[in-house]
Amino acid sequence: MRPVKVEDKQLMDGLNKVFRAKGYEGASLNELAEGAGLKKASLYHRFPEGKKGIGLAVLSYSSDWLHKNLYELLIDKKLTKEKRLEMTLTRIKDLYDDGKETCVLRSLSMESGMGIFGEQIKGEMNRWIRNFTEFGLEFGLSKDQSTRIAKQGLISIQGSLVVSNAMSDNSLFLDTLEDIKLKYKV
Repeated sequence: MRPVKVEDKQLMDGLNKVFRAKGYEGASLNELAEGAGLKKASLYHRFPEGKKGIGLAVLSYSSDWLHKNLYELLIDKKLTKEKRLEMTLTRIKDLYDDGKETCVLRSLSMESGMGIFGEQIKGEMNRWIRNFTEFGLEFGLSKDQSTRIAKQGLISIQGSLVVSNAMSDNSLFLDTLEDIKLKYKV
C-alpha cells in the first residue's frame, strides 16, 4: 500500500499547531506525527534530524509566512501606508485566530527550546523590529520613535496573547492591535 501524500502546507500547519499547543519539550514524536497526518516512520523519513529538525523546519516555515504575509505587505507601495497597516494588523489577527492561538516563537522558546532555537527566534524578532521600524519611518516618525513602537508592538502582541489565553478573553489581544494602529497615527 502506497503511503498517503501530505502536502507541505498541511504538514507544516499540523506540526506548527502541535508545537503551539505543547511547546518543544511537551510535544512527543507521536503527537507531531499525528498532527502532521503521517505515521511516525514517515515523519522520521521527512525529518531525519528528529524533533530538532522538525522544530527548525517549523521556524523556517513561520519565518517564510511572516515575510510573505507581513513584511512584503509593509513595503508594498501600491497601497497607502494606512491600508498596509490595516491589512498587516488583520493578518496578525488572523494568524493568531483573534488572540486564541499561541505564537510558535513563544512555544519554542520555552524550557530547552531557547537553547536549541535561540538564534532563529532572535533573528525572527530582529526581522520583525527592523521591518516595522522601516515602516514607521513612512509615518514621519524618527528612527528612535519607530524602533520603540516596533519593539513595543512585538512585546504587546506576545504579552497580550499570553494574557488573553490565560484569562480566556481575546479582547485583550484585539485591543492591543487597535493600540498599535493608534501609535502610527501621530
